[in-house]
Amino acid sequence: MARAQQVDLSQAAGRHHRAWGGVFAVVLAVHLAALYWPRVTVQGPVSWTDKSVHPRLFRVPVVVGALWSRRLGLVAVDFTLHAPLSELIQHFLLPHRSGDPWDAAADLLGVLLGILVVNWAWALSRR
Repeated sequence: MARAQQVDLSQAAGRHHRAWGGVFAVVLAVHLAALYWPRVTVQGPVSWTDKSVHPRLFRVPVVVGALWSRRLGLVAVDFTLHAPLSELIQHFLLPHRSGDPWDAAADLLGVLLGILVVNWAWALSRR
């Protein structure tokens, strides 16, 4: 009987892992689309509300990626490198976009917030 329970738990863990992988794939697709869409039209003057979107664009994939892979350090390094790189790509390679150092700073804030959220969630789960 214990063997059957062990197999059931293993199968459930596999389904759980695949589900997080699917969520991460969707989140990553939205993340990349938001950063690399060729043209973004903004109605009215551009405001600092844009800076509230950038931390979310990086916090959410850091959290979901870490929950899926269980490798927070690797995920955090990847997105920390991606933050300034995405702004450089927007500035130099996308003719209708412009890179902004303040966007990169907001992106890095999102990575930091994602790290904090994951550490908090893991600390709660250990209780």
